[in-house]
Amino acid sequence: MDNYNFDVIVIGGGPAGLTAGIYLSRAKMNTLILNEGTAGGQMILTHEIANYPGVESISGYELANIMKNQAKNFGCKIKSNVRITNLNFEGDIKTVEVNNKEVYSAAAIILATGGRSRSLGVLGEDNFKGKGISYCATCDGDFFQDKNIIVVGGGNSALEEAVSLTKYAASVTIVHQFDNFQAFPQAVEEAKRNTKINFIMESKIIEFIGDESLIKVRIQNQRTNDISEMNIDGVFIFIGYKPNTEMFNGLIELNKWNEIVTDENLETNVAGVFAAGDSIKKKYRQITTAVADGTIAALSAVEYINNLKVLHQV
Repeated sequence: MDNYNFDVIVIGGGPAGLTAGIYLSRAKMNTLILNEGTAGGQMILTHEIANYPGVESISGYELANIMKNQAKNFGCKIKSNVRITNLNFEGDIKTVEVNNKEVYSAAAIILATGGRSRSLGVLGEDNFKGKGISYCATCDGDFFQDKNIIVVGGGNSALEEAVSLTKYAASVTIVHQFDNFQAFPQAVEEAKRNTKINFIMESKIIEFIGDESLIKVRIQNQRTNDISEMNIDGVFIFIGYKPNTEMFNGLIELNKWNEIVTDENLETNVAGVFAAGDSIKKKYRQITTAVADGTIAALSAVEYINNLKVLHQV
């Protein structure tokens, strides 16, 4: 990459980061998106998106590619599969080091690093990741054709993915630790209407058991403490995710859940550093809210840079 100096650097290439790239580049800001994975973030793991305004149905992978191409067409530069090795947010010019060698600079930074799937943290889980335990229905659903599987969780993702998995599985059992779901009523109703889906409520998996691959799980009832075993071909875990903010620890303000704290303009406590998407402190996490965050952060960054230019002209 010829130019290492930019107006804005966006760290993260999910829906928030890509949207920021679209708005920034369209505003004629010299913009670079740095992404540690594949552009699209968690969005590319979603088999079907049916609630994105103006689009009846689309896969997350397709939507991510559309956003990426839009950003590129406006002139945004995207560098994926890199490793962020150092950050400096002090002063008017911030720097981002990549792969211990390349250093990029910008007047403003937008943090859009998203999050990652949460693990149950129980006995045997690490042994069977990829060997019967999955955190991505889109990635692994077809491996369980005509199999019996469990989905762990009670939020929108868990119920929506449980319904999606019935396209492959013979049966899906939802195991949830509470007596009610945290998902939207529509998602709950759709799951309850599906004849392939069963429910084990007020319960949690306490152990995964197998040899070469997962064979069964031990389940504990939260109310009675009774423990039972269930033979199973696979388990999909959808219990939320952690914000990918470890690299920002000590650089900007994070709350007790390690979410980035921002103001209404999505600026952090450090001037010129903004944040957007699932890594920030907020209640709802959807593609549409990430897109909105990316828009606000980008427009705020444009205003910040324009004000800097005015100050330097005085």
